[in-house]
Order: sequence, then structure tokens, then C-alpha cells
Amino acid sequence: MEKLKQRWGIKHNWEVIIIFIVFAITGTTASKLAAPLTEFIGISKATTPGYIFWPIRILLIFPIYQVLLVFFGWLFGQFNFFWNMEKKMLTRLGLGRFLKD
Repeated sequence: MEKLKQRWGIKHNWEVIIIFIVFAITGTTASKLAAPLTEFIGISKATTPGYIFWPIRILLIFPIYQVLLVFFGWLFGQFNFFWNMEKKMLTRLGLGRFLKD
């Protein structure tokens, strides 16, 4: 636990627990929201081959997850932690030029 606290720059054990809870809620919510979104755009598991359905669904989940991560981080009082994480990820994806510090 101490390594995570040091690596993430947090001070309290309860913050680590809150961060884990935010990750869990975000993953579950993004996965649940992707199902109706794929149906809305006309892609269903029953009618679309798996090699098309799953990559599209994963591509939909990714941006949903990123937005929800910052939202739930804010909701649980850890906005700065998750916003900094998002900035790092966007920079690694080559999208850092769209961020203004």
C-alpha cells in the first residue's frame, strides 16, 4: 500500500480505497453504457460477427471510460488525481497538444 501511495502521490490509505472504488464503478458503468450505445448505432451481438462487434464495442468503451473516470473521480473528491492521470494518458496517445496547462 505504501508503494502505491508514494507512486500516486497520495497521503492516506482511505484515498487508495476511494481510487480503487472509482476504478471499479467507472469500469462497470462504461461497460453497461456501451451495450445500449452499440444497439443504438445498429450493432448487436446477435447480428454482427464477433470480430466486428467486439472491436467496435471496445472502441466505444474507451472514450466513455475516460470521461466517466474524471466524473466519478470528481464525485468522490479525487478529481486532481484522475485529471492528472487523464492528462498523462492523453499525452501518451499523442493527444496532449489539445490540453492547456
